[in-house]
Amino acid sequence: MNNSVLSDKFWLDCHFHDVEQTSIMKPDELQISSKDYAHLSSIDDNSLDRIQGSMFGLAIGDALGAHVEFRPRSFLVDSPVTDLKGGGTWGLQPGQFTDDTSMALCLANSLIACQDFVPYDQLVRYKWWYRNGYMSSTGQCFDIGAATRQSIEEFERRQRKFAQDHGIPLDHIDLLSDRNLLQAFDVLCSKDGVAGNGALMRLAPVPLFFFRVPELAVEYSGVSGRITHGDNKACDACRYYGALIVAALNGETRVQLTSENFYDDHQQWFSNKALVPEIMKIAKGSYKKPGGYEDGIRGKGYIVDALEAALWAFWSDEDSFDKGSLKAVNLGGDTDTTAAIYGQLAGAYYGYKNLQPKKWVDSIYAKDFILCVSSWITYEGKKWFEKQVKPGESQLINSFDSMSSTSISNISFFMLPTSNRSYNPSLTGNLSLSPLLRKAILPSGHIGTLYDGWRDQVLEKLSIRLKVSSNGSSPVIECMIKSGKKSENRNVLRLLDFDIDLQLSILSNLVSPSGIASAVNYPF
Repeated sequence: MNNSVLSDKFWLDCHFHDVEQTSIMKPDELQISSKDYAHLSSIDDNSLDRIQGSMFGLAIGDALGAHVEFRPRSFLVDSPVTDLKGGGTWGLQPGQFTDDTSMALCLANSLIACQDFVPYDQLVRYKWWYRNGYMSSTGQCFDIGAATRQSIEEFERRQRKFAQDHGIPLDHIDLLSDRNLLQAFDVLCSKDGVAGNGALMRLAPVPLFFFRVPELAVEYSGVSGRITHGDNKACDACRYYGALIVAALNGETRVQLTSENFYDDHQQWFSNKALVPEIMKIAKGSYKKPGGYEDGIRGKGYIVDALEAALWAFWSDEDSFDKGSLKAVNLGGDTDTTAAIYGQLAGAYYGYKNLQPKKWVDSIYAKDFILCVSSWITYEGKKWFEKQVKPGESQLINSFDSMSSTSISNISFFMLPTSNRSYNPSLTGNLSLSPLLRKAILPSGHIGTLYDGWRDQVLEKLSIRLKVSSNGSSPVIECMIKSGKKSENRNVLRLLDFDIDLQLSILSNLVSPSGIASAVNYPF
């Protein structure tokens, strides 16, 4: 993570009341005020409003359902929830949130601290929540799901082994920042077949941060769920819902968001990779059941049911955030999570300024803290995007490519500007062959590291279409990566002017034109 980021955002780290570190400072005890918010003079007000809306929609839904969590439908038919209340299942005050919002804040803080998508750091923060109560409204971890607990404990086991294998002091293992070590660490900590709603309840920060590049926002949404919930249904539920949130941020209408053609209309965002049948059925409108519970809609812990229930609430909310939230809660079952999932999309759709009733917004625990986090999601997300493509440079957008069996090769391409750069002999004059040779195959078997010889740096992120303009002695050559069933769309590695035995390495500025190349996971 970026230490300069932490220096002016103390709240990203764990802070304790005591030297023994037994009593953590809760979000409302960090004394956050508007002076801690990001400076957003260059930020579109509409983007900020929708990002704030999604984060508060999540927290409101969570808090609204917290006091009746696990109550059966019959109880809520007799005593429906109509307002924010305390007590009940967890004995919370009105407006206090549960694990849904705590984990979303952990995820948001990771994106802000790393200024990028780093699953290892996300898991570290989930561990802090589990062990220390980081980002909890009570200072303690509570309401944790079995799948999430298992994945965090597996992550801890892998950390201990990794520290031993690599000679890293155990008290330093949470601070791992070396890219090679991060890529060597297997972050997919879930057992196979795990498809609980815990992957979806915390999702919002990912599409909110990366919405300016929809393909990445969707891809990362899936990976964010997969690290704790290993079933493809969990991954695709997150991909689909992430795409909906991105579309809402971009101002798409309710008709567009609930269209049976949403996937087809945004197929490029999904990199032409179909959703699993259970999620595709929902995308095609299976949630459009006027009878709601009577027609089979259930607010359960299974991610397919949870996604369907949240979308039913959005589809039937009569243009009213409070009605949709209450509909989600009053389905019964996992009330807080169903409503939190609803709130992520509904909040992005309505925007913070339009969330009603206002008293719910004002009653949310640590309101200033959530506003602060929302401002930094907005700021750092825009800053991240601006770094990806700079005018006049053939800059590659990167992606964390060793995280998921969902291949990064499925990301679609951007046409990037090219530049006619002069040959820079200083990059090669005093360098031996060794430092210029970059192996593209990682120990895990994943392939995808990019090396930019003009700057002598590794670009560890998204592999996309690149036009390389020579200095005139050779024609413009395209280096691109594709995937698909047709042979002409399979992954293609064009390595410029190199022998076949060097095609999984990169040697730059020793030949013309300069070489920038990438290989990716082959899905076939």
